[in-house]
Amino acid sequence: MSEADIQLLLTALGGVALLVALIVTRIRLHPLIALLVVSLAVGIAAGMDMSSIAGATVAGAGHTLGVVGIVIALGAMLGKILADSGVTEAIADAILTRSSDRMLPWAMAFVAFVVGIPMFFEVGLVVLLPLIFSVARKLEGNATVKGSPYVLIGVPVIAALASLHGMVPPHPGPLTAIATLKTSVGPTMVYGFISAIPAIILAGPLYVRLIAPGMSVRPDQALLDQFTASGAQASSDSAAPLATKAPIGVGVLAVLMPAILMLANTLGETLLPKNSWGAKVTAFLGDPLIAMLAGVLFASVTLVYLRGGSTEKLREALGASLKPIAGILLIIAGGGAFQQILVKAKVGDAIVHLTQHFALPPLLLGWMIAMLLSVSTGSATVGIVGAAGLLAPLAAADPSLNLPLLALSIGSGSLFFNYANHAGFWLVKESFGMTMGEATKTISVIQSIVALVGLGMVLLLNLFPALPS
Repeated sequence: MSEADIQLLLTALGGVALLVALIVTRIRLHPLIALLVVSLAVGIAAGMDMSSIAGATVAGAGHTLGVVGIVIALGAMLGKILADSGVTEAIADAILTRSSDRMLPWAMAFVAFVVGIPMFFEVGLVVLLPLIFSVARKLEGNATVKGSPYVLIGVPVIAALASLHGMVPPHPGPLTAIATLKTSVGPTMVYGFISAIPAIILAGPLYVRLIAPGMSVRPDQALLDQFTASGAQASSDSAAPLATKAPIGVGVLAVLMPAILMLANTLGETLLPKNSWGAKVTAFLGDPLIAMLAGVLFASVTLVYLRGGSTEKLREALGASLKPIAGILLIIAGGGAFQQILVKAKVGDAIVHLTQHFALPPLLLGWMIAMLLSVSTGSATVGIVGAAGLLAPLAAADPSLNLPLLALSIGSGSLFFNYANHAGFWLVKESFGMTMGEATKTISVIQSIVALVGLGMVLLLNLFPALPS
């Protein structure tokens, strides 16, 4: 490992430290400003061409807004329709009446598990935020709930979505590793589900019992008012656009519509010929942007237009739904800019050079390379592509290596310690109104637990005969 690699890694670490200092110390910069300042500073310190730093910053922010921002905006619209139509309230009441306070985290983990099977982490969280906020708001003032009900309800959802995102196809991480290592989707999916269950339990319902009593997290009031029925009823500007209360069955279908379309894409990839017309249709409909847009349109038609609701109020509600999340979207874009600078500065190459000095078993090495690349660059995709690419020759040459487990190991490693250079970190932090420390205690630690449990399950499952491909 060269001196230049060491300097580059120290620059990346210094950038993260500077970012935290700018946000949490007496300087108190807005996260967007802090992210942009640090992005430029790291680019200069890393020796990037001065003429390319601003372009890389803009490209990173734009890419993240394109991939994540539009989906989040559509999710906010869908959440607004569901809240104003009373659907979210009805689902929340159903969960509360069927679960004791002690079982609520388990119930929410199960809901997120079902919804999150085909959904990316950010998409699943945006879809479930109205339900999280509605259930948690009803628990405020409940003497049996210690600490923040928003943490109590939100952490199991985050744990379930993160576990599925990193371990189970059709999420992009596992699929990328499968394609690079030339292994099969079926066994990887089976291993992924087996590993995800204990990860969800440990990082969700069990971990939240440790941290929720000591936290006082509460989302911004404007976001609560948008995503909960009580908030909608309290504001004449966001009065429910429906003439009559919508049936819960139709509402649940509207909630699940994006997940159904993404699941159809999974089935199409698995069961249909690759270039067939059916596979192309399911791939189109299952794209997160198309699936979320379809969900918004379906909810608008079934919960408003077909029920004689006010179309003018619907349009006003959809416009109003974007105001509380505008700041969140820009901060996430700033995180994307920081991530792009780290990638363009070739921090990932320095990590690869570092890992070449390790003499570890392939399953452990894959996890470690993916972890180091993901933590240092802020991109799980970089971690997975880098780790899978490095280990692909070994995978092809060693017939005794369990390739589905190697793909699972790489996917799990990419989840470790999601922090300030990850878009998901800022989505959780800003949505729940957390400080940097509170966000670290939640999403960063949750994903670290999931990653470590995933590694443990990989090593355990490797003791048994491999599943047939």
